[in-house]
Amino acid sequence: MTVPQWLSIATLIGMMGLFLWDRFRYDVTAVIALLASLVLGIVKPADAFTGFADDIVIIVGSALVLSAAVQRSGMIELLLGLVSQHIRRVRSQLLVLTAAVGFSSALIKNVGALAMLMPAALQMAKKNDASPSVFLMPMSFASLLGGLMTMVGTSPNIIVSRVREDMAGEPFRMFDYFPTGFGLLVVGLLFLRFGYRLLPRDRRGAPTMGEALNISDYVTEATVTEASPVIGKSIAELLDRHEQQVAVTGLLRGDMRGDVHPGIRLREGDILILAGDPETLERVVARDQLSLVGSEGDEAAEGDDIGVIEAVVTTDSALIGRTAGRLLMRERLGINLIAISRAGERLTAKPGQIVLRAGDVLVLQGPMSLLPDRLSQLGALPLAQRSIRLGLSKRGWLPIVILALAMGATAAGIVPVAIAFFAAAGMVVITGALPAGEAYEAVEWPILIMLGALIPVSGSLQSTGASTVLATQLAHAAAALPPWGAVALILVTAMAVTPFLNNAATVLVMAPIAAVFAHDLGYRPEAFLIATAMGAGCDFLTPIGHQCNTLVLGPGGYRFSDYARLGAPLSLLVVIVGTPLILWSWPL
Repeated sequence: MTVPQWLSIATLIGMMGLFLWDRFRYDVTAVIALLASLVLGIVKPADAFTGFADDIVIIVGSALVLSAAVQRSGMIELLLGLVSQHIRRVRSQLLVLTAAVGFSSALIKNVGALAMLMPAALQMAKKNDASPSVFLMPMSFASLLGGLMTMVGTSPNIIVSRVREDMAGEPFRMFDYFPTGFGLLVVGLLFLRFGYRLLPRDRRGAPTMGEALNISDYVTEATVTEASPVIGKSIAELLDRHEQQVAVTGLLRGDMRGDVHPGIRLREGDILILAGDPETLERVVARDQLSLVGSEGDEAAEGDDIGVIEAVVTTDSALIGRTAGRLLMRERLGINLIAISRAGERLTAKPGQIVLRAGDVLVLQGPMSLLPDRLSQLGALPLAQRSIRLGLSKRGWLPIVILALAMGATAAGIVPVAIAFFAAAGMVVITGALPAGEAYEAVEWPILIMLGALIPVSGSLQSTGASTVLATQLAHAAAALPPWGAVALILVTAMAVTPFLNNAATVLVMAPIAAVFAHDLGYRPEAFLIATAMGAGCDFLTPIGHQCNTLVLGPGGYRFSDYARLGAPLSLLVVIVGTPLILWSWPL
C-alpha cells in the first residue's frame, strides 16, 4: 500500500475513534476529519468544500423541511387517533403505532415520522397508565425499517443511489428499495408485536419542565363553522368523539347563554367554551374545523412571524382586575388571548370576559417580534418553553399533497430527486403550510455539516485507491463464501460499523468499498450497495447510531443496554431475512 492509502485509512480509523470517544459532536468530528485530510494532503484544497454542493445535502435538508410540514399539519396523527379510538389493548396499540410510523417513514424521513407520532404514543401510554417505554423503542426500530422502503425514507438510501450513479451511470429510483424494505418491515412488525416483552417495564422518562408545570385545564373559545362535522351532533356526541378528554363548560348561541346539557344539538355559529390541555384543545379545533377566538379574518395569523407563548400574570401586572376585552388586546397591542388557565378552578366564561388575577396562565398569540415587549408592558412572565400550537394556522392535507407530487415526479423520472424535493420544500413555505422560521428550525444543520465534510473525506478512499485495497482484502476473505455469504458479509459489516460511525457516514465509507468488492468477486454491484444501505439503516444496538434511537432515549427512560435487549435479536432477524430478499430483488 502507498503512503496516501495508509494516511486515508488512518484518517478513517481516527475518525471512528473520535466517534467512539464521543468527546466531540458528530459534526465537529467530521470537520476535524476534513481538516486532517487537508493537512495530510489526501484531500485537495479545491475539493474541500465540494461536499456542501452535493445533491445529498440538498435532498436531506429538503426532506427534513417536508417532514416538519407534514408533522405540523397533524393529519397523520389525526388518522392514527381515529383508528386508536377502537383499539384498547396495549399489544394492538403497539402494532398500530409501529405500523403507522413504519409506513409513514417510507414517505418522509424516518426521524420526522417518529417525531410526528411520538405524541400519540405518549398519549396512549398515559391513557393505559403504562410506561411509554413499551411503545417508543419499538416505534424507533419500526421507523428505521420503514425508512428502508424508499429512497427518501433515510439518508443511506439517498447516498447509495448517488454512489450507484457515479459507478454505473444510473441511480437507484424511488421505489427500487421497496421489495427488500417492505419485507423487512413486515417481519420486523411481527417481531416487535411480541418481542416488546424483552423491554423492562419500569422505565419512565424524566419529566420535562412543561410537565412539571402541570398546567392542563385551559379554557378557550371556539365557534362552530359552516364546514364543521359536529353540526347536528349533540354535546354528548362531541365529548365521546374526543373520548371525554375535553369539557364543554359553556355554550353561547346568539346573545343568549345556553345551559350545557348533553342532549343539545350544535348549530353553525354556536360558540363553545372548551376546557382541556393545550394539545387536546388543538386536536378538537383542528379535527372539528372550529374557528378559534380571534382568528376570524386575521390575515396576520397566517404570517411567518406569528407564534404562541405561555405567560403567567405577576402580582404587579396591569392585567389584574381587568379583562382582555376591556384592554382591547387585539386592537391596541396586536395580540390575541387564545386560552386561560386558573389553578383550582374550572372557568366557564369566554376568555376575553374573564377578570384576570395574579397567577393566571395565559396563552397569547401574536408576532414573535412583539410578544416579548408586550409581555413586559402587561406585567406577564413567559413560562418554560413548551410545544404549544393552539391558535396557529394549519394547511391540512396540503403538505401531504405537495410531498406526493414530489415523490410522483421523481418516481416518473420527470425531474431529479434534488430538484423535486427542493421545490417541494420551497412550496410548503411559500403556501404557508410551514412558516419560514419553523422550516429553518426543522433542518438538522449538524447532519448537513457532517455530510458536507465527510463526502470529500470518504472520497479520499477512492482517490488514493484505499477503497480498492480494502475491498480486495474483503474479497479474499469472502472468496470461499457462497454468493449469499458475500452479501451477508457486507450487510453485517455495515450493521457493525453504523453504531460507531453514524449511518450516513457508514454509507459514505462503505458503499465505494462494497462496489469494488462486488467487482473483484465478479458480481453486479447493486445487491452489495443495497446491503450496505440496509445495514447502515438498521442500527438497533445503541442509542447513538441513529437519531431515531436518540430521540426516544429520554422520553422512554431507557438505558444504553436496553437497546441491545430488543435490538440484538432484531438485527439477527434482519440478516437472516434480508440476505435472501436482497438476492431475490437484485440477482448477482
